Amino acid sequence: MSKKIHFIQHVHFETPGFILDWAKEKKYTTSFTYLFENEKLPRFNAFDFLVIMGGPMSVYEEDKYLFLSEEKKFIKEAIEKNKVVLGICLGAQLIAEALGSKVYSGPNKEIGWFPVEFINKSIFNTAASTVFHWHGDTFDIPDEAIHLAGSEGTPNQAFIYNNKVLALQFHIEVKQENIRNMLEYCKDDITEGQYIQDEMSIANQTGFFEVNRRLLWQILNFLSDNLNKTIQPLVKKLS
Repeated sequence: MSKKIHFIQHVHFETPGFILDWAKEKKYTTSFTYLFENEKLPRFNAFDFLVIMGGPMSVYEEDKYLFLSEEKKFIKEAIEKNKVVLGICLGAQLIAEALGSKVYSGPNKEIGWFPVEFINKSIFNTAASTVFHWHGDTFDIPDEAIHLAGSEGTPNQAFIYNNKVLALQFHIEVKQENIRNMLEYCKDDITEGQYIQDEMSIANQTGFFEVNRRLLWQILNFLSDNLNKTIQPLVKKLS
């Protein structure tokens, strides 16, 4: 039986990038929910691995983005059902909220290529890496989750819960076309700031893609290995 990976996309231009290449290599069947087209979320038996992509909205903008309320309930239930879940940027923030943590405007907006330090190296087999960022919000680390990474501008960059739910504030899935799309559709976010690079600097830094792709493969392989493991939740039903 083939393994099934499902992607939730919030906007048309934040796509899975390198994750699709990994899924093809590992012979996953892929499916999508495009929330920006008002598509319905899938049944839980329709996927083994859930990936929640990023987007320019904030988790607390439910009045503006009506799909967020239902999506939050869906993510909570997916976690309760022991699904493997990966969230990137907005997806990471949605996971944090599902696990009971606060999501809020961070002290620094980060846009561009900046290093993160890996606090816990059980998944990231390296001390640090320069990765791509595009965010203004941040989250607290949920109770019972393991803090994995931080940056100078944003201390909470990644965490894992029960070895099956991984939240990444940064983007290691991006290809060059992903960054071109972000620069096209979100360029108004680029203002003056200590951790904000200009468009040319962002576009011209092409040397990090392969390193990040290898790091992504390592993470995805770890999560995929846990697909069929029944891990007892560390907390009871999420509130």
